[in-house]
Amino acid sequence: MDHSTRASHRIQGRSAAPGIALGPLVRLATAPTQARQSRSVAAERDALDHALEMSKRDLAALADKVEDDDAEAVLSFQIALLEDENLVAPAYALIVAGEAADRAWAKAIDPEIANYDQADDPYFRGRASDLRDLRDRVLRRLAGEADQAVPPGAIVAADDMPPSVFLSTDWCDRGLVLRRGSPSSHVAILARSRGVPMLVGLDIDDLESGTDAILDGDAGMLIVDPDSSLRADYDRRLAAQAELRRAASAFTGPVLTASGERVQLMINVTGLAELRGLDPADVDGIGLMRTEFLFQARATLPTEQEQYQIYKQMLEWAKGKPVTIRTLDAGGDKPIPGLTRDGELNPFLGVRGVRLSLRHLDVFRLQLRALARAAVVGNLKVMIPMVTVPGELDRCRALLQDAVAELTREGLNAVMPPLGMMVEVPAAALMIEDFDADFFSIGSNDLVQYVMAASRDEPEFADLARPSRAVFNLIRRVTDHAARAGRDASLCGDLAGEPAQVAPLLDHGLRILSVAPGALAPVRAAIANYSGKDSEKTSAKPSGTT
Repeated sequence: MDHSTRASHRIQGRSAAPGIALGPLVRLATAPTQARQSRSVAAERDALDHALEMSKRDLAALADKVEDDDAEAVLSFQIALLEDENLVAPAYALIVAGEAADRAWAKAIDPEIANYDQADDPYFRGRASDLRDLRDRVLRRLAGEADQAVPPGAIVAADDMPPSVFLSTDWCDRGLVLRRGSPSSHVAILARSRGVPMLVGLDIDDLESGTDAILDGDAGMLIVDPDSSLRADYDRRLAAQAELRRAASAFTGPVLTASGERVQLMINVTGLAELRGLDPADVDGIGLMRTEFLFQARATLPTEQEQYQIYKQMLEWAKGKPVTIRTLDAGGDKPIPGLTRDGELNPFLGVRGVRLSLRHLDVFRLQLRALARAAVVGNLKVMIPMVTVPGELDRCRALLQDAVAELTREGLNAVMPPLGMMVEVPAAALMIEDFDADFFSIGSNDLVQYVMAASRDEPEFADLARPSRAVFNLIRRVTDHAARAGRDASLCGDLAGEPAQVAPLLDHGLRILSVAPGALAPVRAAIANYSGKDSEKTSAKPSGTT
């Protein structure tokens, strides 16, 4: 078919990972598996035993190759599922009843997949992909088929992408478009950590392999059959991004505005993998380490020693620069099985963040002990999420002091680190003077959605879920109080990583920004271009105001 005569069209989806990819579309479909003929019960049991064991070996071999904590967690989660007797027992029962191994396996696991797919919670819906991956991997082993191959240099479009297929693929200069999935799925987490542009929730029925396309992960859009002018525009954007990355790799020294004012630029991370290849000399520290990812995709919660080792390695990497570690921020769109509550009517307004920690003191005390021990190693700061009233922060301070005293009695080295708070609840921002915090970090993602009463994950409310003058007024209230009290105020939400928002944030008193590692270069450039001369004009109508 001659694609050159077709008009370009745009398909809106949801961004799961930012960035731009240009190339031909490739539809990836699961190869059909032929049903096997039943043999004896013993032979079918042996066949399933062998397929499960070989699947575990496949996943273990892949885990040995990856150098990424998030990837290892995904693969460990799948291996644990294969070892779960409750998951595989129904398949063996069906074999005893006369089913062939492949049909028994599919019949046993498909209801579990359906349960996850129908869950209200986006985290559990995201886990359906892991179960489909396991189902198909075992079925391929039973049929003697090879794993799926992802072609090079393409934008891959599929119903879903198994995590193990994603991890076995070189994604350089490629993108991913899925019908299923969510921004909280394992594949989305992996895509963000590897810089792979990704969209979810797209209708892919009319997409044809070989058709030219542009994946705009920043706008959540796929452009099919782009015209030459549009393609040239995106080529320029890609070239500009590449130039920024090259400039970032050569960066040395402090980050300064055009007038020579110092701005601290830090990074947000979820694990050690994001620090590989990044020189601590190029940043001012870690402004946010999200510890909830240590708790997800696991059969059991992390121990005190496991947490301590990871926090210790973070501090060692930073070489004396500050590392702000946020205590467990579970709940909302980040559930943890066995810990967060199921079926909350409104999880974003429910038991999440510090509210959850203070209701699970056994888990919280272990984390505080690990943090107090790690504080001996370097410049650690502890941050409490979702603080709403002063009493919550006061109680956390008392628990942290108790943890230090307890460790000291046990003969373990521990110190009391600075204790600060996330400012993401409007009530906290409005009465910021009442909080006994050593520092403040504004969480713009939640602050914006709570102020605007518009979900940040709902595409229909994209115009509302932007920073308004009301949001910037609260930011100014926090920075003014911090300046009067002689304490640091930073911003670690996604807003800090948007170059267009850097000037308004600096206008409103912020001089510490923490961004995803991939946003360092464009944010540095935006800071360098900031002169402060147009502050009144810029702050009068920040993005999203009318």
